[in-house]
Amino acid sequence: MKKDVLVIGGGIVGLATAWQLLQKNPALKLTVLEKEDEVAKHQTGNNSGVIHSGLYYKPGSLKATNCITGYNLLVEFCKTHGIPFELCGKIVVATEKHEVPLLETLHKRGQQNGLQNLTWLQPEELKEHEPHVNGVAGLFVPQTGIVDYKVVAEKLANLIRDAGGEINLGEKVIEIKAEASHMQVETNKKSHHSSLLINCAGLYSDKIARLTSQVNVKIIPFRGEYYKLVKEKEYLVKNLIYPVPDPNFPFLGVHFTRMMRGGVEAGPNAVLAFRREGYSKSQIHLGELAESLAWPGFQKVAFKYWKTGMGEMYRSFSKAAFTKALQKLIPEIQEHDLTDGGAGVRAQACDRNGGLVDDFMILEEKQVINVCNAPSPAATSSLSIGKTISELAQKKLEN
Repeated sequence: MKKDVLVIGGGIVGLATAWQLLQKNPALKLTVLEKEDEVAKHQTGNNSGVIHSGLYYKPGSLKATNCITGYNLLVEFCKTHGIPFELCGKIVVATEKHEVPLLETLHKRGQQNGLQNLTWLQPEELKEHEPHVNGVAGLFVPQTGIVDYKVVAEKLANLIRDAGGEINLGEKVIEIKAEASHMQVETNKKSHHSSLLINCAGLYSDKIARLTSQVNVKIIPFRGEYYKLVKEKEYLVKNLIYPVPDPNFPFLGVHFTRMMRGGVEAGPNAVLAFRREGYSKSQIHLGELAESLAWPGFQKVAFKYWKTGMGEMYRSFSKAAFTKALQKLIPEIQEHDLTDGGAGVRAQACDRNGGLVDDFMILEEKQVINVCNAPSPAATSSLSIGKTISELAQKKLEN
């Protein structure tokens, strides 16, 4: 049977898109194709669980607008469907004087993005929020919260099925052909036909996009490794503690995160993953690694940020070095206070000229919508991204 829409990817962005489409048009014949045996297996399922406020993002960018709108939609969604969440707030901490101007810039950016009640903290005021933290200044962001995005994704999947949509698990897309009136998608199980194709394939979004379109970016997988605080030391962290991020690097630095499902995570670092779904150092795919290393854009990134990259790699192999980075925020932390945690892989689009694409990237063709860059805060933004894509899709379907 020909479908109106096929969505490739059962992560939170693909599921949110499918759900928003069915909300707008309940009669739509829609199928989500997911290559794994469950939804939210990769980026969504390994997410740190932070509900981002929109503090960091350039005003007017897709990240800023979708994060702020998505934040409100996500909170409302959780309330409506009884999903546990908590708006506990976070502090961003300048541990050295040279970071204070960067923190001031963040403060202004947050205000430009409409965040109210941001509070500038002096060293003694930092202690009121996090008694064990070390810093020369800080910023309290009350909007930040925590949730389990896997639970959100599973609820979206159930709502899609309840609305008449299909979610086909264990179906990997092999080939896509553009016909005059439809898209033909071949998977490892069968052939599908649809009027419109939406690519939300995350770590493989560029590969899926290249089956139908000219795409000048490549997904470079960056692994973020976490430790967890041992139970006896969880008292050192009340909520969320972040450093001032490097403005030239699209990662937020090692931080402390209280988890919705319990426990406190410390991390992540950011190192090149040796395969797109490489959650440990031992998981290597020579072909995918060679693709990353051969991409001219990545070579330029590696040359430009080699010193930062070496530091991240060193922390990956040295628990003592990882601990030292965490001690900038909480000096009391000792190496034996940390136990191995999980890891996630970030799908970071990199252009040919060495730019790590900072904003969300949504590319349109006649019968295709490709989401080619949706890293953090995509989970927070997912319902807004889904709404944006569903509006684009509706126009294509009407035409």
